[in-house]
Amino acid sequence: MYLGMDIGTSGVKAVLVNEAGAVVATAARELALFHPAPLWSEQDPDAWVEAAIGAVDDLASAHPREVAAVRGIGLSGQMHGATLLGEDGCPLRPAILWNDGRSHAECRELEARCPSLHAIAGNLAMPGFTAPKLLWVARHEPEIFARVAKVLLPKAYVRYRLTGEMVEDMSDAAGTLWLDVGQRRWSEQLLQAAGLDLSHMPRLVEGSEVSATLAPEFSQRWGMAKDVVVAGGAGDCAASAIGLGAITPGDAFLSLGTSGVLFRVTDSFAPAPASAVHAFCHALPRLWHQMGVMLAAAASLAWLSGVMATPAAALLAPLGETVHGPSPVKFLPYLDGERTPHNDAAASGAFAGLRGATGRDQIVQAVLEGVAFAARDNLAALGGGISEVDLVGGGSRSVLWAQICADVLGIAVHRVEEGEVGAALGAARLGRLAATGENPAQVCTRPRRLASFTPRAPAMAAYDETYHQWRKLYPALKECSP
Repeated sequence: MYLGMDIGTSGVKAVLVNEAGAVVATAARELALFHPAPLWSEQDPDAWVEAAIGAVDDLASAHPREVAAVRGIGLSGQMHGATLLGEDGCPLRPAILWNDGRSHAECRELEARCPSLHAIAGNLAMPGFTAPKLLWVARHEPEIFARVAKVLLPKAYVRYRLTGEMVEDMSDAAGTLWLDVGQRRWSEQLLQAAGLDLSHMPRLVEGSEVSATLAPEFSQRWGMAKDVVVAGGAGDCAASAIGLGAITPGDAFLSLGTSGVLFRVTDSFAPAPASAVHAFCHALPRLWHQMGVMLAAAASLAWLSGVMATPAAALLAPLGETVHGPSPVKFLPYLDGERTPHNDAAASGAFAGLRGATGRDQIVQAVLEGVAFAARDNLAALGGGISEVDLVGGGSRSVLWAQICADVLGIAVHRVEEGEVGAALGAARLGRLAATGENPAQVCTRPRRLASFTPRAPAMAAYDETYHQWRKLYPALKECSP
């Protein structure tokens, strides 16, 4: 048996996977998110640990025999979060998360300090990344910055609490702006630009390598053996790719989670910072990937659900499984700013085309379409070349959304088995690879496709016209925004 844990933004998910590769059981615990000021997004690092332990407690209670048979553990997690630890290993402040936009000024400062940043890190400096957050802390909370002994990403902090070891994998480390992504090692030059050095960084391993051994207190708590290994693991997107069997150059998927990601595997470091594409290490050695990133994908539907005080499923139900054409309303899903292609933390969401006769269904449809249009922006930023994608994340539950994505993107979209536990499943697979040393191709197989959606010619034409109108909204609103 193998255990995967995904340290997400809205919650922690744990899955048990057997030798046949099937998910035997899942457990989840919710997490709170805090916005103390405009553009700020923070979480309590210890809440991740408590949720992770609680989720495994639930599995151990319901499936004691299976949990006792666990041989390897893998971790995946939300990327970029700055978890600042003092000399005692305790957090100095709440973690600053991936969707935090406060450090836009520090991004400009970082690029001025290190003109070679794009070439080494392969990415633009964006507020969501870790390095600008440290410059912000240095400027606004100098007493805390002076006490920083280590900077860990979310899943690395959970690993530290479960094993006593401070270790990070290549895929997550690539999202800090401190990694030499092509060489897969920390860059002293990039660290120096942020006022840090190698001593502030955890040890690096590949995602499929052993990073540590589970601490005795937890192996005893969960009835496991004493030598359960913990893999390097992966950032959530790379872990999802492992769960989907996306380990061959050209493989691609679209994630409609809290954030949205269009992901493509590459066999070399392929930066494209001019279009705000992310170029990161994959979770397996000698592989990399490119990503276009939307900051509010399923989060846009969740926001609408909250505003309308109606569950998302109830909002979607009246629309059925297909629509005959675009909504007359257009929606910009920039509720937390946007990364690809705009790199604009101050971008805001908007509805356009509202009329007195506009109904709820048209607004709900506009939200689904707005996220799909943002995914099309991502496809263009990646330079095309993607003919099909597997659909994962909470948004993959919706047959309607899958068909809209196919019509808007003009490519085949596949709903897959276990699409909602992709990152946790990928983490479990990495735990298995670390424990057994098996060939990744034998372990990281593709999930069964539940349904495939192909673009419909009339809908494609209508959406193409609407997309080009939709693209005019962002520059127009930006011009009149403060």
